[in-house]
Amino acid sequence: MPEPCRIKELNGKTYRCYFELTLSVIGGKWKPIILNHLALEQVMRFGELTRSIPEITQRMLTKQLRELEADGLVHREVYREVPPRVEYSLTRLGYTIIPILQHMRQWGVDYEKHLGGEGLFEDEGFECAEPPELLAL
Repeated sequence: MPEPCRIKELNGKTYRCYFELTLSVIGGKWKPIILNHLALEQVMRFGELTRSIPEITQRMLTKQLRELEADGLVHREVYREVPPRVEYSLTRLGYTIIPILQHMRQWGVDYEKHLGGEGLFEDEGFECAEPPELLAL
């Protein structure tokens, strides 16, 4: 059995391997979904993100957006107007993770077929198995 890698510490991140580092940035239930929505829409306001992910609480969305911003994947633009307006978008670095998320999505499509779900969820309101078109940066 191989020896475990030594712990690395860099910019507040502690990890042993690159996979662990990647998961520390995009892991969890909500971050990939938030990144996907931002990739699809390009720019979204907080309320739009909340409506597009109905199961997430405002507190959790705020926390996840702050972490993604701190990790350099999401840009937060504050407009000094009344009432204040805040928009979120992917950074160049954020766009580089999208192909990985697209592969994960496709795996989910294939796994749904494996489970016997092919053709069961083609009604309106369900996500289409065909990948959505993403605009390039």
